[in-house]
Amino acid sequence: MRQDRGVSNHPMAEVPDALFADADAEARWRDRFTAARVSLPRWAHDAPDRNLYLSNSSGVWEVYAWDRATGTHRQVTDRPNGTSYAAIGPDGEHIWWFADSDGDEFGSWVSEPFAGRPAAEGPAAAVPGSEPGYPAGIGIGRRVSAVGVSNDAGTTVFVTRAGGPAEVVYRDEHDGGVAALSRDETLLTIEHSEHGDNRHPALRVLALADGATVAEKWDGKGKGLEAIAFSPVDGDQRLLVLHERRGREELLVWDVAADTETEIALDLPGEVTADWYPDGSAIIVVHTHEARNTLHRYDLASGTLSQLDTPNGTIGSAAVRPDGTVEYAWSNAARPPLVRAQYSDGTEQVLLEPPGHKAPPSVELLDVFVAADGIGNVHALYSRPSGAPDGPLPTVFTLHGGPHSADEDRFSAYRAVWLDAGFAVVHVNYRGSTGYGSAWRDAIEGRPGLTELADVAAVHAWAVEKGLADPARCVVNGASWGGYLSLLALGTQPQLWAAGIAGVPVADYLAAYADEMEPLRAFDRALFGGSPDEVPDRYVECSPITYVDEVRAPVLVVAGENDPRCPIRQIDNYLERLAVRHAKYEVYRYDAGHGSLVVAETIKQIAIEVHFVRRALGL
Repeated sequence: MRQDRGVSNHPMAEVPDALFADADAEARWRDRFTAARVSLPRWAHDAPDRNLYLSNSSGVWEVYAWDRATGTHRQVTDRPNGTSYAAIGPDGEHIWWFADSDGDEFGSWVSEPFAGRPAAEGPAAAVPGSEPGYPAGIGIGRRVSAVGVSNDAGTTVFVTRAGGPAEVVYRDEHDGGVAALSRDETLLTIEHSEHGDNRHPALRVLALADGATVAEKWDGKGKGLEAIAFSPVDGDQRLLVLHERRGREELLVWDVAADTETEIALDLPGEVTADWYPDGSAIIVVHTHEARNTLHRYDLASGTLSQLDTPNGTIGSAAVRPDGTVEYAWSNAARPPLVRAQYSDGTEQVLLEPPGHKAPPSVELLDVFVAADGIGNVHALYSRPSGAPDGPLPTVFTLHGGPHSADEDRFSAYRAVWLDAGFAVVHVNYRGSTGYGSAWRDAIEGRPGLTELADVAAVHAWAVEKGLADPARCVVNGASWGGYLSLLALGTQPQLWAAGIAGVPVADYLAAYADEMEPLRAFDRALFGGSPDEVPDRYVECSPITYVDEVRAPVLVVAGENDPRCPIRQIDNYLERLAVRHAKYEVYRYDAGHGSLVVAETIKQIAIEVHFVRRALGL
């Protein structure tokens, strides 16, 4: 690791050993990050006692195997920068995981036995002879498996039969990948953007016997399709699909063999996704509305929708066991995440208790709906420190990444440390966010960045007008797309911000496009309406470096040396421009990619951020 100010001659100030003078407060914020967490387990279809999950129990996010029959847990991966992509085969005999280098997301799938491999042996190539690249979907069968690979040449889908050498069944210059493998392993669905828009993909079903196209589905310009999964029943070739024909994400079942479809109309506001019940008779629906989730069972024969009794908050993922038990990952802003199991009799228990101490709770989020000219309400989430005095507070406006994501009522150790430090926190689900319909998500097309910041400005004005935010001590803060928005805000709204933090940002859009991974180039072309060669003025207008001379507030940039999404060269271009002006900035670089899976590194970065803002605001 190295810590410097890039091209500046002034070193970053030393970060103190403790952020808080009070020992209890210091322990509390660190405990939230170091408390072990687990993801929702995924099990082998034909051997459901064999499971895998991700956990940070070792201090790094890695893959774990769990044998429910014996109660044993085994750490599968142990890599300096962690592991985040993994899958288990239907027979439970092997675990697959994606091996990249130093967090750069470029690599290949490997596999090893569920029970482990001899220490002297490394993992085996899961698809021998496939090309390295960025992961683009995976489907593991009992006899046939498929992986998608993305690189500068486009997308390739490889198939391996009984562990044999890779065969190419699809190759195209456009972005795409593996979406779903049928239970009988005769059909493979790929999502593709051959029409030129990877933000609204189409579907193609291939026959695995010869790679021939069996069926196609595309809803036309601006209407994407997402294949969720084939029915888990042998011989059943129904495919569960997300569509957006009526301006929001809804569900349909496509019987590929009969080439018929059935739309599922649910009387629920907001948007939904789903997965199958094990017998294929019903689906479990995760419903999203105004930053919170509910769970439902939908019976396909009767059309009956019934809600499951789950606590208020956010459900990150859910699945149904062969015995009908519903397992789901849950949290809310005040309560740390849990993996819960709800049994057929309605009783519940915590499913998986990671070892060690538990994360201390935090503070609830409040909903805010801010009227904005011509677009309706902007939904924001707001929180004040527990016991804070009335009146304006220094306020951190935290802007989510994506942009197609959303801030929700979920637990965040990151939000909690700012609250403990005496800051109010505001999350803005600006245009471009998901969960508010297709028009809201797609409203940033042609003018990304600047569109979102108009919504952020409206929420900022509301917070100041209501006496909640101190206008002289407002901080704009985000990572990835949120980091991009933070830099853009500092240059286009300099009067609003007293400091800014940009984690792994786009800083110079033209250089970022030249260096980033191909799937993101495809995303940018869809978002901007073309490449930089085709619409150069749009990229210039929406690039933070265009406005770098207007930046007045101190800025901290946090960057990954091996980041394929927001590459380091374009960040250096921006920092050089700041240095020429002798602007107030600091930069922290770390030896990984687009974020870190190492808990100690995350804690270090948080301490750097809070310390920076306190100095910038004179606190």
